[in-house]
Amino acid sequence: MSTSMTAPSPAAPTTPPRVLSAALSEHVGARIRIAGWLHRRRLLKSVAFAIVRDRSGLAQVVVSEEVARARLEELNEETVVEVTGTVVANPAAPGGVELVEPVITVLGEAEAPPFDLYRPSLRATLPTLLDRAPVSLRHPRRKAAFELASAATMGFRETVAAMDFTEIFTPKIVASATESGANVFAIDYFGRPGYLAQSPQFYKQTMVGVFERVFEVGPVFRAEPHDTVRHLAEYTSLDVEFGFIESYRDVAEVLREVVAGMVSAVAERAAAAVALLEPVVPQVPSRFPELHFAEALELISRETGEDLSGVNDLSPAHERWVGEWARREHGSDFAVVVGYPMSKRPFYTAEDPGRPGYSDSFDLLFRGTEMVTGGRRLHRYADYLAAIAAQGGSPEPYAGYLEAFKHGMPPHGGFAIGLERFVAQLTGVANIREVTLFPRDLHRIAP
Repeated sequence: MSTSMTAPSPAAPTTPPRVLSAALSEHVGARIRIAGWLHRRRLLKSVAFAIVRDRSGLAQVVVSEEVARARLEELNEETVVEVTGTVVANPAAPGGVELVEPVITVLGEAEAPPFDLYRPSLRATLPTLLDRAPVSLRHPRRKAAFELASAATMGFRETVAAMDFTEIFTPKIVASATESGANVFAIDYFGRPGYLAQSPQFYKQTMVGVFERVFEVGPVFRAEPHDTVRHLAEYTSLDVEFGFIESYRDVAEVLREVVAGMVSAVAERAAAAVALLEPVVPQVPSRFPELHFAEALELISRETGEDLSGVNDLSPAHERWVGEWARREHGSDFAVVVGYPMSKRPFYTAEDPGRPGYSDSFDLLFRGTEMVTGGRRLHRYADYLAAIAAQGGSPEPYAGYLEAFKHGMPPHGGFAIGLERFVAQLTGVANIREVTLFPRDLHRIAP
């Protein structure tokens, strides 16, 4: 009996593992692989450096061999590369380490970018940055603002989830206006009229009758002809609605917990972005300083001499005044203005039972700018019919919405946070478009 044996095949060469730039210090002495974008080339007389950017930061690659240097000189910044090299310690390099003896492989060619992304700040006007957003958003400072937004949103979700809220996902194409028919984007929905949703308000109220406590993160659309540094035609709304409340105070207490969770998440989850942008991260008080709308007008009128009789809303200048009051009197970046006139609030808003004509609702101002609107809603079917009739409307367009109130709804309320405004106030930018990925406004619908 004979036995034949086959010699084992030689092992295939293994590719070194990819390591992110932020973790290179853990691999000193090892042969590893990084991958990212060619952020910058530094071509000195005796040596060249390739700075590679990945999602975690920058890595320095030392290029001394002539053929590799010649190849590097041919590459444009933003070329996508893979680099295999040995990690060595160098206190002068980013993160205290660098790669030597590199093998550089091009994964994706690139034209020269329209501006130098390696500079500390981009030397271009805001319109140019927005026009070239696919490239300008790669800049570390531009990117950092959206890391703050991501962290804040995660903080929002985690906070409300811990309070037993259920996340919902509601339609963004609706059959009737939520707030005002004059401020909606009309669309042709298979031959009949439809609209882009101004908010998830009707649906989140309906879902209180299902889950009792709900939240949503999603886009909302406002066809408001504002061309200001604080308005957008599309923005991200962080919505909350819940049942079995007594007044706006129950809503404001939940809002306080949510804002604290968002601020805490920014500090913890986006520490690198905070270090880069150096925003003043606010302290969230145990309770927001509060002014009634009528009291706010009285104080503003007394200080400025303005005649504010008949005014049913706060102007941006008035909001700034309230913000200064909160900082001066309470050391707070936040202030709640309660009891806006019913004439200013949507038809579903509940009236303050102790002050007829004023609503059981509020706005939260963050550093003198409105960031949140919230309050108690109507919850009885008959009250909705009366409120719609008082505005000269018909209940017919709201039939699906009103169905929930025919079959028993608890006293409930909620709020909506404008994410972009939160980030704009947090970072102190001059224009909300600076912290909006692809802004939509009166003049911009692309990219």
